[in-house]
Amino acid sequence: MMKPKGILTILIAIVIIGAIIYLKPTSQFPGDQKPKGDPSKMPALPVTAYVCKAETLSQTIESSGSLLAFQEVDIVSEVSGKVVRIPFGEGSFVAKNDLLVKIYDTDLQIQLQKLKIQKELIEKNEIRQKQLLHINAISQQEYDDIKNQLNTIDTDIEALKNKIEKTEIRAPFSGVMGLKDINEGSYVIPSMSISRLQAIDQLKIDFSIPEKYKSQISNGMQVDFFQEGVKDTRSGVVYAIDPMIDATTRTIHLRAKFTNTQTRFFPGSFVKIRLKLQEIPDAIMIPTEAVVPQLKGQKVFLIKQGKAVPQNVELGIRSDARVQISKGLQASDTIVTLGVMQVKPKASVKIIQINK
Repeated sequence: MMKPKGILTILIAIVIIGAIIYLKPTSQFPGDQKPKGDPSKMPALPVTAYVCKAETLSQTIESSGSLLAFQEVDIVSEVSGKVVRIPFGEGSFVAKNDLLVKIYDTDLQIQLQKLKIQKELIEKNEIRQKQLLHINAISQQEYDDIKNQLNTIDTDIEALKNKIEKTEIRAPFSGVMGLKDINEGSYVIPSMSISRLQAIDQLKIDFSIPEKYKSQISNGMQVDFFQEGVKDTRSGVVYAIDPMIDATTRTIHLRAKFTNTQTRFFPGSFVKIRLKLQEIPDAIMIPTEAVVPQLKGQKVFLIKQGKAVPQNVELGIRSDARVQISKGLQASDTIVTLGVMQVKPKASVKIIQINK
């Protein structure tokens, strides 16, 4: 006969096994497991599609820049003296070689007249000495001395004329004068600012672009720009590229020029730039939301006979809403756009809308 202690142990074991069976999830039983769904047999997923087409793609860079006068110079004096005349008006147009400032030169003019009188006397003396030399009345040395005096006074006259010329400040090129920093009666010294002259019939555009585009730029490229408050867009031509890349911003500095018709633009203005880099005639552009990132690149889902077929693609130029497909798609291919994250390979899809 079994002992009461053994019977109790068996009963406890039976209770524990029963509890385990009762508490085990029903999904663990073979009869209750649900088979995994086959994407091809699932209900068609409603999606929005896009039909690829070839189009001309222009790659452009947008930047900002500043307008500069094509020529500009600070008007300063090379000599010291009192200003006796300022014939130009502030903001007025002046032609090349027009007189801008006249500095007092009366003392210099008196010295010049004195030298000219001395020269006349020396010239008469030189003629007389030359005649005496022909008849051997004087030595060659005596004649050479008077000749040297004549050459010396000629040099002194030229030096004085040059000094007088510096008392007249003239426009080095045609342009528009700025504001006056002095008035008549002011005493000027070398390097003192008098005004500024700017040529604005033609302007320069200074701007920068990222260094990665360096291989795609060259002189002669067209640059479009516009300015706040001016409705139309104007165009210029790149004529200079800085050979050094800015180490701080990693950008390249470019300079373009354009004819400032009717002087509608002014130096110092801020402008927005569009630089066209290249033009691709048969580019495939698709909405960016159609691209699915994956571990080794990107893919899209083609729609073929009502099924979603994954297709690896290579991306090219991007814009705000679209991206170029450089490899993997052809014109007339239909791809999934809206709903692409829910699509599985070989899944049935139903096109509810086709975007253009």
